[in-house]
Order: sequence, then C-alpha cells, then structure tokens
Amino acid sequence: MLDATHDAARRSRVASANGHADFPIQNLPLGVFSPPGGTKRAGVAIGDSILELASAPLTGVAAEAVAAMADGTLNGFFAMGAAPRQALRAQLSALLVEGSTAPLVLHDAKDCTLHLPARIGDYTDFYAGIQHATNVGALFRPDQPLMPNYKHVPIGYHGRASSIVPSGTALRRPNGQRKPASDTTPSFGPSRNLDYELELGIWIGPGNALGEPISIGQAAGHIAGFCLLNDWSARDIQGWEYQPLGPFLAKNFGSTISPWVVTPEALAPFRVAQPAREPRPMDYLWDEADQQAGALALELEVWLTVPGEAPCQLSTSDARGLYWTPAQMVAHHTCGGCNLQPGDLFGTGTISTETGYGSLLEITQGGRKPLTLPSGASRRFLQDGDSITLRARGRREGFAGIGFGDCTGTILAAP
Repeated sequence: MLDATHDAARRSRVASANGHADFPIQNLPLGVFSPPGGTKRAGVAIGDSILELASAPLTGVAAEAVAAMADGTLNGFFAMGAAPRQALRAQLSALLVEGSTAPLVLHDAKDCTLHLPARIGDYTDFYAGIQHATNVGALFRPDQPLMPNYKHVPIGYHGRASSIVPSGTALRRPNGQRKPASDTTPSFGPSRNLDYELELGIWIGPGNALGEPISIGQAAGHIAGFCLLNDWSARDIQGWEYQPLGPFLAKNFGSTISPWVVTPEALAPFRVAQPAREPRPMDYLWDEADQQAGALALELEVWLTVPGEAPCQLSTSDARGLYWTPAQMVAHHTCGGCNLQPGDLFGTGTISTETGYGSLLEITQGGRKPLTLPSGASRRFLQDGDSITLRARGRREGFAGIGFGDCTGTILAAP
C-alpha cells in the first residue's frame, strides 16, 4: 500500500507541516472541528493548521467522500470503505504539496475546537495487551497470571459509548462502592485508586449484517482508522464489582480519545509481522497476510502533569505489545453474528511491554510501591487536578515519522 503519499521527501505548502512531529503531509488524519464562532465541520490536520475539507477542490469519489461528511460527522465517510478514503488521501496530498496553488481554507489549529469525529454507536474494550494481562494477573494470581483462555480467545467486554469524550475534556472522579480487603463491609464514596490505561482505539468503517460474520481475510477492510484511547479505571470500585460479570461503574464514567483519525493508509509504513503465537490461533483468526503485516509498530508515551509542575514522563510502551491484531479483534467480535456499524469503536486494552507499563496499577504494584515524581511528590494513583497525556508515533528509517496528536484528560473532584 506504499505510494507517493508516503515519500519522506514530500514537502507541504503548509510550512509548519514540514518536520512536524505528528502531522506532516505524510499523515493527513481526519477529524471534526469548529472554528471560532463556527459550526462543526470535517477537516484534516496538517502541521499547525486544519484544512477545511469542504473548501478543497476535489473531484470524483474523493468529492463524494467529503460530501458524506456534510453532517459534521465521519460516519457516512467511514461507511464508504477503503477506495474513497484512498482517493481522498491522494488528492489531498496533491493539493497540499509544496508548489500547489489550489485555493484552500486553512484554520489555525490552536484557535479551533476539536470534537468526537463520529457518532459512536457501540464501544467494545479488548484485553489484548499480554504483558499488561500478565502483570495484573501476577498481582492477584501469582501462580497463574494468565487465565487458561487468554492465548486462545481475544478477551473483551462491551463498554459505554455515551461517556467517551475528546481530548481536553475534564472528567470527574467517580463515586461508587469500595471494599478494601482490610474492611469488613463496603462503603460508598469517591474512588481512591483512580488510574489511566494506555490503549489504541480502532474505528470501524463498513459494518456487517446481523448474523453475517466478517472473515479474518476481510476484517482489515472494515477498519477506518485509529486513535489513542485512555480507558480511565477506578481500581477500587472495579475490585469490588467485577465478579461475576466484569467491569461496570469502574469504567463507564469516562474514556478519553484523541480526536484525529489516523488512517490505515498513513500507518502502512509501520505495519509489521505478528510474532509467532503458541498455540496457533484457530482458523477463523488466521490469515497469512494479517500474520505478515497485521501488527503495528508504534512508540507510545504516557505523561503526567501535576498542578504547578512541569509534565513528567511516566512510561513508554510499544503497540507491538498487543497479542492480537486489529483484524483478529474484528473477526472475533463478529464470529457469532454480531453486527458492527460505521463509527463503532474498539479499545485494544492496555498496552505494556516488559520495560514499559501502561497503567499506574502496574507501575506502583497495585499501590504498594508509590511512584516518586521529579518534584519529590509521590503517587499511588491519580489525585484531583492531575492530567494524563498519551502520545503515539510511528517511526521507520526511510519514512517520515507521524503521530496521533495528544490524548489528554484532567481529573476533577468527585461530584
């Protein structure tokens, strides 16, 4: 899928895009924004600017793709699939290349408001980060960190779509029932063990009819793009409520996503082979092309900002820490006949590596070993006023690096 749009030597007429850490001309992520005093509209991030898509002189199926975004969401565009998305990317790259004089409307990104890119009908969160699953399992089941099914079935649960918010939105600390092991009865109040989770989000494109599974060989064609996702987690509420049906109030008070949709085409240079799995995935999860290029090599970062202090990096990770590919998640989700719809969102689950952790639960060993910050302050879990920022970047020799933009959320006091 590599073509001229990936050329590292390609430069943009938008000067700030050249060498931009996240949004060079080789990226061209899509989103929904509103300029000062304006309404929601579709745009493309290019350097420190946003191109208003409706202003671009596009032709053919690319113009049809933009027309599908006229309602201020990307759902209709997602439904169109890969060919219109690829045509749009090619024409946008030509319009934004250095030397182009096509008339375009560009907005200063810092003056604009970014919104959720699509109406999210349903949200499913997977548990595909095997190192995270191992680390968490070891805290509670030292003799059997991974459950027997982990390497056979992509584990997931259905989350709450209504409380997913774009980067920059503050969230209140949730109230709920808590019962520490030292207490004989549960109590109600604000979560004391509030945590973040470093994940990727997967946007669904064309859906499937109820009762008609998506095969693993076709699954990648049903993915419209990717974002960052912080699945905020109230660990103490979760510990009391999760048996026997899994996460509930510990998760549904809010999840934060980065607002730009990074397309599969932009990520083509950062596709890598899936490491060998033992046992071999079942046939409905096995596709040779997916095994050869279905995984993503993305550098991930977590930053903490404490009020009055400079941001400090908590950890780094890598998307290669996912045990299952995005295509395998789609195939498994639909194997029983579940119907996906354009704009549905998956979370990959927390992504950790052997040396980089995607949650404070892992960093502090369940709160038993507090983290000391550069200022000398310590954290078991998050305090009111703390902000978490997730970042992701693709880097590969011979190609321009691209990023996702920040995924930031701040914790406010409980209501």
